[in-house]
Amino acid sequence: MGWVEVTTGFLSATIAMGTVLLLACIGEILTEKSGVLNLGLEGMMIVGAVFAFIVVQTTGNLVLAIAASLLAGALMGLIHAFITVTLKASQVVSGLALTIFGVGLANFLGQNYVGTVRVASLQAIPIPLLSEIPIIGEALFNQSILVYVSILLVPISWILIYRTRAGLKLRAVGENPSSADSLGINVFATRYIYTLIGGALTGLAGAYLSIGFNSSWMDSITGGQGWIAVALVIFATWNPIKAMLGSYLFGFILILGLRLQAFGIEIPEMLFTMLPYIFTIVVLIFSTGKFGKNSKIKQREPGSLGTPYDREARH
Repeated sequence: MGWVEVTTGFLSATIAMGTVLLLACIGEILTEKSGVLNLGLEGMMIVGAVFAFIVVQTTGNLVLAIAASLLAGALMGLIHAFITVTLKASQVVSGLALTIFGVGLANFLGQNYVGTVRVASLQAIPIPLLSEIPIIGEALFNQSILVYVSILLVPISWILIYRTRAGLKLRAVGENPSSADSLGINVFATRYIYTLIGGALTGLAGAYLSIGFNSSWMDSITGGQGWIAVALVIFATWNPIKAMLGSYLFGFILILGLRLQAFGIEIPEMLFTMLPYIFTIVVLIFSTGKFGKNSKIKQREPGSLGTPYDREARH
């Protein structure tokens, strides 16, 4: 195998792995921009993954599988929204509970499918002319539909957030819900809508993982990628464009260990598996506490992130 084929395969795998993170990250950015912190991405992602896998095994229909993952993720988002927006409970506790619930539910539903090879999978769709470009063309323009969707979501979400009236309302709710409410913006509806959208996109990320990336089902198939997506939002300073770059960077790190081992380089696989999580810890340390008190990351954080809005307590 020549270096062109090796490089192309490496880039293609990096983009595929990064797609899982990118879909979840875009969803979380939209949710957090409304002021709702969602730490349940791991649970939402794996629930989307298991429902997509079960549906495709049962029906062989990829469209239904994708729809199932979107619905499952949205329902998880609805639970989180009800607990945090309506009941005004702790967003941190709700997110952690959803992760525990989601992982447990997925492992329970998927126990009869462990090791089972999927009957249908997302196929690469080459884009004419562009896919014929050496190295880059094959890696970027010969991917499955969900990869293209994730890439399109980057400019769409950026325009939505920063260049539309809906985005202005979203940012107002996330920054100062009291002022937004006084201007006639429905804070509760806004937070519900974007929490559901975030959950749906995270469920879609799980679908890509189970019917587009992995060939068979396994317990805890997400392997902590939901947590990486949470950290990526901070790393990207809530910017979809930076989120795409960060997602592919993490995808590169996750794939690197596997590729090096394939070439017989004696480096422990677990070392490379640990790198994304080590980087996650570093990001969190320098974006919180005294290290990040006056940092750009802290300054760009939505002002009401993690704080339930109580209209009766408005000053």
